[in-house]
Amino acid sequence: MPTDLITSDRFLLHETYGHPERPERLRAIQERLRQAKLLEGRAVLEPEPASVETLALIHDRAYIAEIEAFARAGGGWLDPDTYVCRESYEVALLAVGAAVQAVDRVVDGQSRRVFALVRPPGHHAEPRRAMGFCLFNNIAVAAQYALVCRGLSRVAILDWDVHHGNGTQTAFYETDTVLFISLHQWPLYPGTGRGDEIGRGRGFGYTLNLPLRPGTGDEGYLELFDQVIGPRLAQYRPELLLVSAGFDAHRLDPLASMDVTEFGFAGMAVRARRWADELCGGRLALVLEGGYNLTALAASVEATLRALDDPGPDGSPE
Repeated sequence: MPTDLITSDRFLLHETYGHPERPERLRAIQERLRQAKLLEGRAVLEPEPASVETLALIHDRAYIAEIEAFARAGGGWLDPDTYVCRESYEVALLAVGAAVQAVDRVVDGQSRRVFALVRPPGHHAEPRRAMGFCLFNNIAVAAQYALVCRGLSRVAILDWDVHHGNGTQTAFYETDTVLFISLHQWPLYPGTGRGDEIGRGRGFGYTLNLPLRPGTGDEGYLELFDQVIGPRLAQYRPELLLVSAGFDAHRLDPLASMDVTEFGFAGMAVRARRWADELCGGRLALVLEGGYNLTALAASVEATLRALDDPGPDGSPE
């Protein structure tokens, strides 16, 4: 069964004027998938925007109102990294809505796997703060939605973006209902994600940070997947696996110094699919995060999608 996609040309309306997180990222992915004929015979779904009530599962209502008012007034720079245009609030609602829709589809059994190709990304956004190109935390809202609105009791989030998902970690640092796992270059923005950050209170032991040296490549990542992440997921036994799928650990990415290739991302995707199949009835949803070299990003998304669709008889990507 092909992996369903959730995406929209409306994501292109979040204009950032030469910023690394720009509309061309999604255009490059769309064109690559068209050329590879990977949009044929596959459900490509249009998302609906998330409601304020859904956003408020994670984000402070005053903060949500602040972002809306800032965008409607014309926008500008929220911080040195994060730009807002007039359409950004509505587009950010759409990104969260896509992540929530992905959860609905896999929980309802309409899809086995879903990849939400969205922007802006989300994993740096804190409950009361925009940060690192992110306005709202798409995957954190989706995870909390699964718990509160869909009745799940254990959700795992795997974040393979090259930057630590500080916002996601903050959202779930004191709960055992979400297992958060992040692999990321260290040191690197945002400066969080040390190995001794493992949760607090009921959440103690439910945050797993795997900081990696610059130059780590496919072999180093997949060794951690096999020896550390797989066993921890098997121990936790999530009912849903979510992936913050950033592709800025690619060797060509300008914002980091890792050595991952598109084949490495395919290997990660194969393992995520296998774990979802073995542990949570195939319920797997990926949400796009970073990736800023257009060629590398598009190639990595293609390789990931192919691996999710058909991991091959031996579990490796075809």
